[in-house]
Amino acid sequence: MKKKILILAVFALAAVVAVLGGIKGLQIDRMIAHGKQAVPPPEAVTTATASLQSWESLITAVGSLTAVQGVTVSAELTGKVTQIAFTAGASVKAGELLVRQDTSSEEAQLRSAEAAAALARLNLDRLSKLLGEKTISQSQFDNSEAAYKQAVAQADTMRASIAKKTIRAPFSGRLGIRQVNLGQVIKEGQAIVSLQALDPIFVDFSLPQQSLPHLKTGLTVRVTTDALPGEVIQGRITALNPQVEAATRTISVQATVANPDERLRPGMYVNVSVVMPSARQVLAIPATAVLYAPYSDSVFVVEERPDPAGGQPAWTVRQQFAKLGERQGDFVAVLSGLKEGDAVVSTGVFKLRNGQAVTVQNALSPEFKLHPKPSEE
Repeated sequence: MKKKILILAVFALAAVVAVLGGIKGLQIDRMIAHGKQAVPPPEAVTTATASLQSWESLITAVGSLTAVQGVTVSAELTGKVTQIAFTAGASVKAGELLVRQDTSSEEAQLRSAEAAAALARLNLDRLSKLLGEKTISQSQFDNSEAAYKQAVAQADTMRASIAKKTIRAPFSGRLGIRQVNLGQVIKEGQAIVSLQALDPIFVDFSLPQQSLPHLKTGLTVRVTTDALPGEVIQGRITALNPQVEAATRTISVQATVANPDERLRPGMYVNVSVVMPSARQVLAIPATAVLYAPYSDSVFVVEERPDPAGGQPAWTVRQQFAKLGERQGDFVAVLSGLKEGDAVVSTGVFKLRNGQAVTVQNALSPEFKLHPKPSEE
């Protein structure tokens, strides 16, 4: 009897499980069918039109800055430093005193030489009168004249020695770090301080030899550097090396840029763009419209899909592979894959897929510029 009750209970439980499984299966089938019929809502996008733009032709290079005049001021003669008249890092004018060496010995010799020259001048004047009276020979007068010239030359030698020990700025510029101390005996050729003329400043760079026919003095150059992020400094080509470097097949070019604030310093690394006089036409789209990928870059072309019921037309996107060229500002050149007038999604391309429905909301579109400038805020 108990065995029959147990068997009946098992069959009853199996029947309940089967009924529940059937109900759950029907629910799952309905959910799957509903999912297949469900359509995701259209994605809001902004669009831009592929258009022909006139772009400047640029030749880019990497260069370095060089002072228009730069020198390490050094001693010409050995002597003890008795005066340091400059401050490290200061700006000086041409001719300003920098360092004075001990000239006491030269000054004493100068006084002696000047006295000898004065005496020789008196003797020469006296013998000149006697020669006019024909009371002395011409040879005596010539000897006196030679002695006077020797005395004057000796005095000039002492003055030159004093001038060499009175070290002055050879040109206007900015001084570097002082390398001598008061009371120090400095030798001939020993460095005292660096002096650099910083305004204007040279930009030295090299370009391939095939660029030579397009280069000439006066062309505009644009200079940028990591030290001044977001700033573009303009200058002009002022010199072209007449010889092409045989080892690299490049030509050395020098441009001059204004540097009134002295923010550019010799030795700095810079990026240089030479602006060619003729512009070119390119098909351009915003760089944000490109979905970059290792295998190929692509864009999403917006296409109109008419409503069969005669209502408002809908929009879909078609993924289109494109070959891209150089980039300027917020735009990138399209070499192939698009034609003029094609509308492409300009923002949010990473969240789209081929054939997806979209709504166009260009009121939210950012402003794209060919020559953007950083915000001052």
